[in-house]
Amino acid sequence: MTQQELSKARNPDLRASLVALRRAAEDARRIARQTNTAIVLVRDGKPVRIPAEQLREEQGNPSSTV
Repeated sequence: MTQQELSKARNPDLRASLVALRRAAEDARRIARQTNTAIVLVRDGKPVRIPAEQLREEQGNPSSTV
């Protein structure tokens, strides 16, 4: 579903799901920085490992996309 479709969904849980996923992703990044562990994302169908050091650098640069 697109973001626009989610915002028009009848089910309130479905409408809130995108916000919840973004919050969970930020929590995962925060925990990875605190515990000095990497996270793994999928980009273009391939797993990409992001080390904690890179997450820390990107934290200071909010325009970067992880």
